[in-house]
Amino acid sequence: MDDRNKKNDYENKLIHEKSPYLLQHAHNPVDWYPWGEEAFEKAKRENKPVLVSIGYSTCHWCHVMERESFEDEETAQLLNDRFVSIKVDREERPDIDSIYMKVCQGLTGQGGWPLNVFLTPDQKPFYAGTYFPKEGRYNLPGFKDAIMQLYQQYRDNPERITGIGDKITASLQERMNAAGGELKEEALHKAFQQMQNSFDTIYGGFGQSPKFPSPHMLMFLLRYYRKYENELALTMVTRTLDAMANGGIYDHIGYGFSRYAVDQEWLVPHFEKMLYDNAMLVLTYTEAYQVTKNERFKKIACDVLNYVERDMKGAEGGFYSAEDADSEGVEGKFYVWSEQEVLDILGDELGALYNRTFDISSKGNFEGKNIPNLIHTNISKMKESFDGTEEDFEDKLEEARRKLFDVREERIHPHKDDKILTSWNMLMIAAFAKAGKVFNLPSYLTTAQQSYEFIEENLVVDGRLMARFREGEVKFKAYHDDYSYGLWALNELYEATYEPKFLLKAKKLADEMHHLFWDETSGGFYLYGHDADELIARPKDVHDGALPSGNSVAALQLLRLSKMTGEMKYDEWTNQMFTAFSGDVTSYSSGHAYFLMSKLFTVSSPKEVVIVGEPDDENRVKMERFLQQSFLPELTSIGTKDPELLKEAAPFASEFKKSGQTSIYVCENFSCSLPATNVEQLIKEL
Repeated sequence: MDDRNKKNDYENKLIHEKSPYLLQHAHNPVDWYPWGEEAFEKAKRENKPVLVSIGYSTCHWCHVMERESFEDEETAQLLNDRFVSIKVDREERPDIDSIYMKVCQGLTGQGGWPLNVFLTPDQKPFYAGTYFPKEGRYNLPGFKDAIMQLYQQYRDNPERITGIGDKITASLQERMNAAGGELKEEALHKAFQQMQNSFDTIYGGFGQSPKFPSPHMLMFLLRYYRKYENELALTMVTRTLDAMANGGIYDHIGYGFSRYAVDQEWLVPHFEKMLYDNAMLVLTYTEAYQVTKNERFKKIACDVLNYVERDMKGAEGGFYSAEDADSEGVEGKFYVWSEQEVLDILGDELGALYNRTFDISSKGNFEGKNIPNLIHTNISKMKESFDGTEEDFEDKLEEARRKLFDVREERIHPHKDDKILTSWNMLMIAAFAKAGKVFNLPSYLTTAQQSYEFIEENLVVDGRLMARFREGEVKFKAYHDDYSYGLWALNELYEATYEPKFLLKAKKLADEMHHLFWDETSGGFYLYGHDADELIARPKDVHDGALPSGNSVAALQLLRLSKMTGEMKYDEWTNQMFTAFSGDVTSYSSGHAYFLMSKLFTVSSPKEVVIVGEPDDENRVKMERFLQQSFLPELTSIGTKDPELLKEAAPFASEFKKSGQTSIYVCENFSCSLPATNVEQLIKEL
């Protein structure tokens, strides 16, 4: 009997779940439970400690730990006899993940996944770690030894374990209520200086390795450049975006970015592709195009969106979550090539051209195989030495790419996590809307609108936004990130289409967000709503991780919404957030880059532009195109295709009357200029 069939002899309580991650563990010999009352009641009844193991379906080291420990019958028996074991999909339950990740970071100084936390039956943590090998190695304790020792401590000295849990929980709650104060402009310069200090001047990006794209830091730098005319800020952005587009972190054959690179020069990716990374990078490349008009940035943004539509979009209209790094149990196998394989597919002449261009050799650049990349390729010299025009050269490489793509499609694909998460979908909707607006590509706007309609039709239950959809099942009350990213999506949809219905939806969503998540005592938004199940703490995050925090996004998007609608309460909420989070943001400014974008907005003389005139007027179209293609982050624009709806959504804007020709009013500090009637006048006003 092979291991796969042996594994399927078992079945635990995860078998009834919809999460791809939980289902991966449904046939482990470990008696897994989903997070819930049943598991904790069992722990109390049997006086057992609880193992909570948190991960996600495309997590490489989660797979490794499963193979080594959770599929091992001896280890499983130790767990089943001594613990109640709970599996959590961090992408479905970011609230649980946030709380216990803070515990792990506090206890060990590091975090990551898989995250394994040991709790008392009342959910209080007393020990935490990430990956444990089955037997001790890499200076890491073995998992079997760890669970035996922890169980013995729990059994022999329960008062001490309870005391540790109480102390950790109290510390956690205290840290979530840090003191506030005034958020000063100096924090912007401090963030820039910290980014400059960690910037890799050779290969772009921040730090050495592993190297993450950090798109929110790049978005901050673009705004810092706009406000302070700091050329180094722009250089940091363009060098990083070019280096990533050259590297193996970018899929040169099928498009899309991997989550991070394990080396300094972006060559070797951790091959998994996440929806949120690609959404954030599309937004960043699009904004960089607005600033530089570099056509390569436009091409990268569009190619990534084309990858998402091709591989990550469900038939219903929602976007899937991720693609795994592994196929056939081997990391990166789907993506790598041998030199001879490329020659066999493309023929000697085209194959030799492709191999020279994309660093493919007999020696290989990754475990004897090759990751296509342009890191050390001098494209200009390649074009000069090519027997033909520059256009011929590009056509040949595109022909090669298509042929390799077709062959690659026949390989066994990595696992795809096909659950649809509201928050990540909202980010991708924002990306499609912004790219559609900037590049004047209506098909992207159609995709954005259809995907938003999918969320409205499938992820709202009794008027309450929900967090996850899969195979017809909707589950988990939406978290704050779902709402704040939704606000971002709606703001982008409105500025891309000037359909007032999106402003009305944004106002409704913002008001619901405030009702469900707002901290009435200190300001800011909690991660889970007052109508959700209570945990040992109520996280209120502002620090940016792989994604900008919900509070960071809410602060900026509420400011934009305030300017577009004239509703000052949204502005006031952000000002309260400045006060609430100033201590955290000032102490580690570069770790709060997206939050500081809202501070940059307020100090950059924000302006509103009101467009009045017939939608099809040629002059109006020209002025709208100028506004949409320009990088003007301090500006919000208000136009309409439905005057009656605009009157409801933004009453102040409806006071501007048509005058026989398109007019654009530029407003600042509640005062509006005389109308501009052509692009030249508009440029002067701005």
